[in-house]
Amino acid sequence: MFSIIQAAGWPIWPLVACSILALALVIERFISLSTSKIAPPKLLEEVLSVSRTAVPTPDVVTQLEQNSALGEVLASGFRALNSNPRCSEDELRSSMEGSGRLVAHRLERYLNALATIASAAPLMGLFGTVVGMIDIFGSQSSAGSATGGNPAQLAHGISVALYNTAFGLIVAIPSLIFWRYFRARVDEYLLTLELASERLARHLNTLRK
Repeated sequence: MFSIIQAAGWPIWPLVACSILALALVIERFISLSTSKIAPPKLLEEVLSVSRTAVPTPDVVTQLEQNSALGEVLASGFRALNSNPRCSEDELRSSMEGSGRLVAHRLERYLNALATIASAAPLMGLFGTVVGMIDIFGSQSSAGSATGGNPAQLAHGISVALYNTAFGLIVAIPSLIFWRYFRARVDEYLLTLELASERLARHLNTLRK
C-alpha cells in the first residue's frame, strides 16, 4: 500500500488525509447515532406511564434528560410545565421544539464535513491526474524528439495520473454512501422525536384538564 502511495506522488497525500478524516467521521457517527443514545424504543411509553397521574418531579425529569436525545426533548416539556403549570399548549410545544432544534443540530454534526469529502475527493484525484499529465508532457519535451522521450518519466507520469484518479474515487464513493446513510438515519430520528413530542404534548394537555 505504501509503495502505491509513493508511486502516486505528492498529490495523493491530501487524499490520504481525507480518507483518514472520513473514516474517523464515519466511526464517530456510528457511535453517536446509535438507537440507545437517540431514541430508545420503549422510552416514550415509560414516560407516559410515569406521568399518567401527575407531572414527574424535577429529579426524575433530570434523569430523563440525561437518558437520550429523545429524553432531552421530552424533559423540556416537563420542565416547562413545572416552571409554569398554567403555560399554554403553544408554549409547551414551543419549549419542546426549541429542545428538538438543539438535538437536531447535534445529530447533523459532521455530516456536512463528510459530504464535503465526498464531493472534493474526485476533484483532488483529478488534480493529481493533471499533475501526472504535466509530468508526462514535461518529460517528452525535455527529452527531445531525437531520443523519443524518457520512458521512466513517462511511466511515472502515467502512474501519478491513474493512481490519483483511482484513489479519489475510492475515497469519494464510500464517503457518499455513508453520508446518505447517516442523512437518512438522522431524518428518521427527527421524525421519531417529532411524533413523540407531539404525543407527549397531547398527553400533558389532557393531564392538566
